[in-house]
Amino acid sequence: MHSTFAKLLEGLHPKFEALMQVPPCRYGNLPKAMPKQGVYPFTENGNHLYVGRFNKIRARYGRHCNPGATHRMAAFAFKLARETTGRMTASYKPGEHSRKGLMLNPEFRAAFDAAKARIRQMDFRFVEEADQNAQALLEIYCTLALNAKYNDFDTH
Repeated sequence: MHSTFAKLLEGLHPKFEALMQVPPCRYGNLPKAMPKQGVYPFTENGNHLYVGRFNKIRARYGRHCNPGATHRMAAFAFKLARETTGRMTASYKPGEHSRKGLMLNPEFRAAFDAAKARIRQMDFRFVEEADQNAQALLEIYCTLALNAKYNDFDTH
């Protein structure tokens, strides 16, 4: 194994442990002091649902759940809305099944808005990781360690 990669791997579990020691917070009570870059999970009723990474944590958090966040900003909410409405098949062709088309559907739009409200009620933790390579690996590590149901690493 390449030594650079091995060194990055060595740091994953300690960062994961540090993440899990952070007291959870929620919408409206994010701490004033937060790292600029790192990894975060969203947790609901003890179930870890989604892990993401950030370069500007406050902005990224807001894109997940602020009422004005669009389908391009709130990927997790979009996944929740797909599940709620049963519209699980992605389409990259213009039309009613595309992201834009789904957002024009009143039922889907209501589910998307409800998903953002749901995310605002979820526990949120974060851990700093400035190195972009370590950050990417930590996101994958945390996703697998927490069995985060809404993460996938499919290519589009």
